[in-house]
Amino acid sequence: VVTGVRAARSADPGHRLADLTGALAEALGVAHRLPDATGDDLTGLRGTVRQPYRPDGSLRLYGLFTEPVLTATGYAGAVTWTADADGRLYTVSDVAPGGPARATGAADRAVRIGDTSLTHRELSRAGLAVSGATVSPTGRLGAGAGVRAVRAAGASWHAEPLDRLWSVPAADQVARALDGGPDLLFLDVTLAGTVRGTTGDCLMADCAGVPLRLVTAHDDPSLPYRDNLRLLAAARGSRLRIVARLAPGPLPRVLLLATEHPTDPTARVDLGLDRLQHADLPAGAVASPAADVPAADEPPLHLLRRRVHQAVSGGRRVLALGGGASGDGARLRRLGLGTAGDLLDDLHAAAADRSRDSFGRLLPADTARFARSWLAAALYTDTVERSLCAGAWAATAEAPAPARPTEVA
Repeated sequence: VVTGVRAARSADPGHRLADLTGALAEALGVAHRLPDATGDDLTGLRGTVRQPYRPDGSLRLYGLFTEPVLTATGYAGAVTWTADADGRLYTVSDVAPGGPARATGAADRAVRIGDTSLTHRELSRAGLAVSGATVSPTGRLGAGAGVRAVRAAGASWHAEPLDRLWSVPAADQVARALDGGPDLLFLDVTLAGTVRGTTGDCLMADCAGVPLRLVTAHDDPSLPYRDNLRLLAAARGSRLRIVARLAPGPLPRVLLLATEHPTDPTARVDLGLDRLQHADLPAGAVASPAADVPAADEPPLHLLRRRVHQAVSGGRRVLALGGGASGDGARLRRLGLGTAGDLLDDLHAAAADRSRDSFGRLLPADTARFARSWLAAALYTDTVERSLCAGAWAATAEAPAPARPTEVA
């Protein structure tokens, strides 16, 4: 939270208001629950500053793909994703202070685990046998002195054990990600061309009947994500196996990370590192102009989300000035989001609540009430957005998802 506030005050180009809002909601949520928490609930709220590594014995891992890392806080490198025979994901990372050059160059450095000379790029297509492994709760492999690792055979995405990652229905993978699990999705899609959206052009695909938006994972021009996505748009009708990261929202949307080669199912492409050429596309592939798509009918949850974000960027005074005169609360109730309307009205009321003493002087504001009102609105918004996301992915061409989510009290 402190880092996010500093970035906002210094006009850091890497500042994201949505990220700061999420971090603040998480911090206030813990502070709100902590006084009354006991047992396992208290243990879960305590958290840890550093993730401990635990021994995990011997591992047989199969490379999946490598993605570059380039953060707004000045760190760069590469992360290689692997899986074991049971489908559990593990990562090998090389991230340190640096810029775009380090992000693109780290893939050709040897992985920092054991005595293996494999580079990240090689590991993504090979395998690894590890003894004395140590693993963090998120699956990151440790590189302690007792860890030994040697190169082993890899596996195709269409062969066991990696094939089972794609056998899980997309809706189940999304539900797992929204529940705090890995946010990687393993999908089989059919490319359907480019469409023009409110946030720019994106590549549409069909995923088991769900219209899916594929977007770039990083906008830095030194990374080939955008160029590769533009080329793939010309391969309309191609059936591809992909790895993507879930982008939660009311419409099915993912950040495209890796894909099998458009003309060679045995090969794979790390879209943040490898550059596709037109010769890699099927014969006759031609990019078509982006088509316009009608606006989706979705609940106007942005009316509440906008006020939650405004409170973070401008403080309670911003909401106090507007009061509840905008009628947004009434509009939310008319459209079936009664709880959202009540929370918005309460947020405005808490922001404008200032009492005076007998001499007409303003008394100190009730900051605790405003904090509770803001936290309730933030948590509600997050919960409904997750419900919308899960519902969108559960929709199929034969059974469309409902237009509005079930109310969350």
